[in-house]
This record gives sequence, C-alpha cells and structure tokens, in this order.
Amino acid sequence: MAGDQLPSRRRRLGLGRELLLAVAPTATVLLVLALVEAVSNQRLLFASLASSAFLIYLDPGHSVNQARTLVLAQFGAAAIGLLSYLALGPGYASAGAAMIATIVMMIVFDAMHPPAVATALSFGLRAGDASNLLLFGLALGVTIVLLGLQRLTQYLVLRSLSGRSGKDG
Repeated sequence: MAGDQLPSRRRRLGLGRELLLAVAPTATVLLVLALVEAVSNQRLLFASLASSAFLIYLDPGHSVNQARTLVLAQFGAAAIGLLSYLALGPGYASAGAAMIATIVMMIVFDAMHPPAVATALSFGLRAGDASNLLLFGLALGVTIVLLGLQRLTQYLVLRSLSGRSGKDG
C-alpha cells in the first residue's frame, strides 16, 4: 500500500553541496589519523574525534558542536580517563569510573558532546601515559579548526544559494 511507505529523506542542500560539506570533516579525520600514526600507535584513543567530526558536518551551528563544548567535553573526558587509568589501572573499573565522571562533568559544565564518553572510555582502558593526552589535545585542536572550516563552508554554500535564488526571482 502507498500509505505504508516511509517518507523519503530530503537532502538539505542537494547531493553536490552535501558532498562538498563532507570534504572538510573527512580530510580532518584523515589528517588526525596521519598525525597519530606518525607519533603514536594508540589509534583507538582518537576514534571519538571521528564522531565529533561527523557531528560538526551534520550541524556545525548546534550547541553540541560549539568550540567551548567540544574542548571542555573532549579534553575533560581525556583527562578524566587518564586520571582513572592512573588511579585504577587499565580495565572496566577505570573505564566505568571515567565514563560516569565524564557524564557528570558534561552536565555540571553544560557541555554535552556525546563522543566524549567514548574518549573517556578509551583513555580509561588503555591510556598508557600522559604524552597521549598531549597528542589528543593536538588532534582536538585540528578538530576545532574543522569546526571553523565547516562553518565557513556552510556560510559560503548558503550564500551562493541565496545569491542564486535572488537572481531567479
């Protein structure tokens, strides 16, 4: 029956513009992976930044993707995870404590960024040493640059759309 069909998902900006907006986060994640590969073998510590990059692509203006939120949640989660690891050793107790403390920290500071929970778990399970925290901070900095690039790209795409609609009307 026609009434049983699911409505089709409409693209926000058309396929070409959606792909254009996806270029910056994809390039950023690849850059972060190259940085991690060059300096460390702790690849899993940075997996949550890929989720952050996707959220930034999806809606760069959302409160979850504000620079303040991203830095507080992600770097705070990494620090909490490292402290849990140092206090409790690697394992589920450390990861669980880091996860709970990260959620509380995000609520208290009104800095909700869901991928940060994965960051806390990663550091709690296998942080290794404090140098990984510095490396994570550098990778987070690259992700913040992504936020700026994504906002600029979105502005330029929307500006080109509004300029084109003004000519059509």
